[in-house]
Amino acid sequence: MKAEIITIGDEILIGQIVDTNSAWMGQQFSLNGIEIYQITSVHDDRKHILEAIRNAEEKVDLVVITGGLGPTKDDITKGVLCEYFDTHLVFHEPTLEAIKVRFANRGIDVNRLNRDQAMLPESCTILPNKMGTAPGMWFERNDTIFVSMPGVPFEMQYLVEFELLPRLRDTGRTKAIFHKTVLTQGVPESMLADRISDWEDALPKHIKLAYLPNPMSVRLRLSAYGDNEETLKKEVEAEIEKLRPLISESIFGYDEDTLASVIGQMLAANGKTLAVAESCTGGYISHLITSVSGSSEYYKGGVTSYANEVKQQVLGVSAESLESFGAVSEEVALQMAAGVKRLLNADYAVATTGIAGPTGGTEEKPVGTVWIALTGQHKTFARKYVFVGDHRERNIVRSAQTALQLLRQLILEETNH
Repeated sequence: MKAEIITIGDEILIGQIVDTNSAWMGQQFSLNGIEIYQITSVHDDRKHILEAIRNAEEKVDLVVITGGLGPTKDDITKGVLCEYFDTHLVFHEPTLEAIKVRFANRGIDVNRLNRDQAMLPESCTILPNKMGTAPGMWFERNDTIFVSMPGVPFEMQYLVEFELLPRLRDTGRTKAIFHKTVLTQGVPESMLADRISDWEDALPKHIKLAYLPNPMSVRLRLSAYGDNEETLKKEVEAEIEKLRPLISESIFGYDEDTLASVIGQMLAANGKTLAVAESCTGGYISHLITSVSGSSEYYKGGVTSYANEVKQQVLGVSAESLESFGAVSEEVALQMAAGVKRLLNADYAVATTGIAGPTGGTEEKPVGTVWIALTGQHKTFARKYVFVGDHRERNIVRSAQTALQLLRQLILEETNH
């Protein structure tokens, strides 16, 4: 089953709100064997809405419409749907009774605008909305299903979960889809694609591969389409087994894993602890580590040593090293890592020092230059990176993720030593 999502509202188009509804629905539909073909946003305009619905009907099996169902004059969706399906509004007593009960529980009187929400298209099937006053509406025409729902996120989510998806499953028109995402870090998308090109070319036709790069990682999503989810799962996992040896050093997890959560599991399983010293990343590594529930079990703490005097007085970095090599140097990074490990009595330590930008670079040390140092139980080292570009936030994210990947590899190495 192919679906199009149509979001109605000027507030989306002018950037006043972000369309999180479509992202959430895309995830839920995909898990239920419904392929999102297109997402369209339109003005609160009769002609624009009609055109969007008409275009969608020609392409997909399911049209999902959100927004424009409130009690005010700018909410015109019901009237437009009546026009499109050649029907008219009729009074729906159960909807009004539900509104009365909801308002009575909150000590609010029902007014004329609220009563108008019980006027619904005669030809639709009503989807009761226990989270709000505007019910969902289900129409069918020419083998296409049309569903209109409120744009309020928690109301829409309730209707999708408890009304829309169960009814769609009952139609027997949904197919099985299985997704599995392989998470990689440290290899650019183009190099990754080159390494796995033969494996990608050999994938069965019903298994699709998508590259999903971001500053933190490159995700490889495999999507299998068929009739039986369990069979698809086995097929996808078999293909991942073939993939793993090709890029084993880059794979750090799957699906909802993060580098921080994977590292946390490794540290907790081995009873080890971690400390962090940050300069250019400004505490971002510590933020990633502590975003994982239970991180207090293995995370000792961190020092954001931005100023040179903090590097010296707290971490024990020598004045001579700062003078001779500068704050952005191998020598200083190594001393920062050693200092925070000693200070917090941790088993592992990570340190970063660099130039995040957009200013501060030199010919010798351009913006994006970062030294990352690690020290573990048996090994200490530092590596230099020059990340391309002067986007400050992106350089911070890249530095932090690279540091975590190096830490993961060090823990693996020492655990298997």
